[in-house]
Amino acid sequence: MNYVSTRGQAPALPFDEALLAGLASDGGLYVPEAWPRFSRADIRGLRGLPYAELARRVMTPFLGGCVGDDDFATMVDDAYAAFDHPAVAPLVQLGADTWLLELFQGPTLSFKDYALQLVGRLFDHVLARRGQRVTIIGATSGDTGSAAIEACRDREAIDIFMLHPKDRISEVQRRQMTTVLSDNVHNAAIEGTFDDCQDLAKAMFNDAALSRRYNFSAVNSINWARIMAQTVYYFAAAVALGAPDRRLAFAVPTGNFGNVYAAYAARKMGLGVRRLAIGSNANDILTRFMESGAMETRPVAATLSPAMDIQIASNFERLLFDVYGGKGAALVRAMERLRCDGRADFGKARWRRIRKVFAGHRLDDAGTTAAMRRIHETTGVVVDPHTAVGIAAGEACRGDEGFGGAALVCIATAHPAKFPDAVEAATGARPALPPRLADLQGRPERCEVLPNDLGAVGDFVARRMAERRAA
Repeated sequence: MNYVSTRGQAPALPFDEALLAGLASDGGLYVPEAWPRFSRADIRGLRGLPYAELARRVMTPFLGGCVGDDDFATMVDDAYAAFDHPAVAPLVQLGADTWLLELFQGPTLSFKDYALQLVGRLFDHVLARRGQRVTIIGATSGDTGSAAIEACRDREAIDIFMLHPKDRISEVQRRQMTTVLSDNVHNAAIEGTFDDCQDLAKAMFNDAALSRRYNFSAVNSINWARIMAQTVYYFAAAVALGAPDRRLAFAVPTGNFGNVYAAYAARKMGLGVRRLAIGSNANDILTRFMESGAMETRPVAATLSPAMDIQIASNFERLLFDVYGGKGAALVRAMERLRCDGRADFGKARWRRIRKVFAGHRLDDAGTTAAMRRIHETTGVVVDPHTAVGIAAGEACRGDEGFGGAALVCIATAHPAKFPDAVEAATGARPALPPRLADLQGRPERCEVLPNDLGAVGDFVARRMAERRAA
């Protein structure tokens, strides 16, 4: 199993090298050279398995022998042992043929934990075997940062730098990052948007001298291992509800497109997914694309669902690579148009291929508040703003003929206590953090505010790394 770049100019890599590289040397994202396929019998064989065992079976084909079976089993078991619910990814019924997949049972109360708790261990294993160190550079719109920091804190062979947009994430999200005072953890608040943070991170990777000097790597959703681990909970939910003998649709609140792309990847692997509903907030570039076939950027608006306050969804490039038939050069030209002109049209035939699987729906802040209130009143379930957008998208798109009567699984991406002000305004009840995080507001913070400037961020990294080496 080798991995190729969506841009077509970087060498193919085995799993362990793609893991450490994160972003390909040509600026593209790694995808499998060929998809592993699970037969209907294979999928039936996953029924009733504990989450960790199911995870091992789903992910092992992606490793290509780069990680030993026993070592991988230990890592997977350790990654999910401390999750709050014995099912790891429990399903809650919201109505007839409608379910909520609660992906906030991990240490930072976000769906990002399901991948990053494993990815941190994979990094440790591969780096120890090679006698190497890496410097992880990441950008976060809220949840990736805390999950990545929790996965990488205090690890001997890793330093992690996380960029977040200043004053554009919730206080709980910020504090989950900035109160981690481990020596190898470095937080920066960027005076800009998430897209600015993401551009800065990518620019640092593209600075060959800087990247070599510090051995940069990534654990956000540009890293293939993140997508690999996220496919697991789609398989887990599907088999719990009767797959492959029952067809399903998933509704996913969507920012950087990694979570919903993992569902698409599960479909490529043989899982019977009829439809994928994308939930957008006011930053609705993906929903507008689904409606018109044209992708057009607009200024980023701050919303109640900050993890979705994104215009350039990095992982969409992986989907485009598929519909471009793996032709990296043509895809590069299309992405350059989007970057330079703020608009790109990928062709009607490609758009129609995407629309056969994906549907989109948008919700502004007023609609998000109303959805949280309605869900609470009708089901008794309290959800965060992102999850409310996803549920509303699933309900709105369910009438599409493409759904074909499939059971609908809505993805709960974060614990409501991560967004207490928005939830309280909608439902009248202020959700409490779990006891292990009850003192979060009183913990000291460490974070540096930086301008949206590549030189300033590069200087920050160099200064912190020099301090680390001198210690």
